[in-house]
Amino acid sequence: MNKDLIAVFEYLEREKGIKREVVINAIDESLRAAARKSISGASNVTVTIHPKTGNIDVFCEKEIVDEVDIESQEISLEDARELDPECQIGQFIDVVVTPRDFGRIAAQKARQVIAQKLRSAERDVIHEEYRHRTNELVSGTVKRFVRGSNIIVDLGKVEALMPMSNYPMTEKYNVGQKVLGLLLGVFDLDNGGAQLILTRSHPEFVQQLMAQEVPELNDGTVIVDKIVREPGYRTKMTVRSTDSKVDPVGACVGMRGMRIKNVVRELSNEKIDIIPFAQDPIELLQNALAPIEIRKISLNEEDNIISIVVEDDDFAAVIGKRGMNAKLNSKLIGYELEVQRMTEYDRGMAVQRTELAESDDPTLDVPLKSIEGINNLIFEHLLAEGFTTPRALLTATPEKLASIPGISADTADKILEQIRKQRT
Repeated sequence: MNKDLIAVFEYLEREKGIKREVVINAIDESLRAAARKSISGASNVTVTIHPKTGNIDVFCEKEIVDEVDIESQEISLEDARELDPECQIGQFIDVVVTPRDFGRIAAQKARQVIAQKLRSAERDVIHEEYRHRTNELVSGTVKRFVRGSNIIVDLGKVEALMPMSNYPMTEKYNVGQKVLGLLLGVFDLDNGGAQLILTRSHPEFVQQLMAQEVPELNDGTVIVDKIVREPGYRTKMTVRSTDSKVDPVGACVGMRGMRIKNVVRELSNEKIDIIPFAQDPIELLQNALAPIEIRKISLNEEDNIISIVVEDDDFAAVIGKRGMNAKLNSKLIGYELEVQRMTEYDRGMAVQRTELAESDDPTLDVPLKSIEGINNLIFEHLLAEGFTTPRALLTATPEKLASIPGISADTADKILEQIRKQRT
């Protein structure tokens, strides 16, 4: 027991920073209670633990008397003078009364107290060193796995937990592997300890990685407005500059892409899109989709929906694998995003125009005087080709209108859209 205690004292001092006196005092309190139970009738029991040897002695205060009636509380003058030749009747003296099996009790109690002290000391270390470091990057080593794929990370004096939900599914770890994570927070446990929680899936993890590589982020020249992420697959971030001479996207990408490459490497090749920030959601969406051209776009403020139409060849890229690109862009702009192929849109519009042209609405046969948004020269060309009424235009195809001199395919679409809107 003595050698074990000394080894424990040295370990706690060296590895955990817990002073030997603190541990001894804690064990002493526990052993004193155990000694009272072991020595029936004893009073004023004390326990001493030698900090160098680990020896444990139990003392009981006894009254010096002529004749002993209560052995657990009294001692004869003759026996007392063997301990202190100067003692007298009526005085009290501490007598060693260490029980025979007290070594086993002491070992058990010491283990309990040390475990409790460890938790308490680690909690103090955690709170002292890490409570102000939330959202900072910390580095450690994978120590073990608990409850499936939850990872215990050794940070040195303390351990941290990185739950399976806090790192991308695409990342796999082995015991002993170095790992970098974001300190998400410090949480107190029911058993008196504290737990550090790490994450690699939070958007802030990308923010801090970028801050390591891009000095302009630290001095405020470049600002990250928003980050949305599908951990392990793709991240989108909007950036702006407070200095007109600094290109925010270029600053984040770096010379020959070196800055962003370092971040992508740490994220296990997760794609990162850096997008110029815009306050207007439509402009921001256009920035996010560039160089893809949005052919049609409409904003429904009431339902918080932005609907866009893109060329058929661009549809897959706009949606992305498993709808990921559209979902991230939706989070980025703060609106639900609806995407439609151009052919589907044209087909739907043609059906609506046909249904409208076949209706009995007499206003469809009233001669046109003008079309909103169409200049007079183009309007005169339409009249010259016989498109003098709304019904005549609704029965025409975009291709037919685009064949008229001065009318492009886009203008033809615009004419038909205006006629449809005016009659619906």
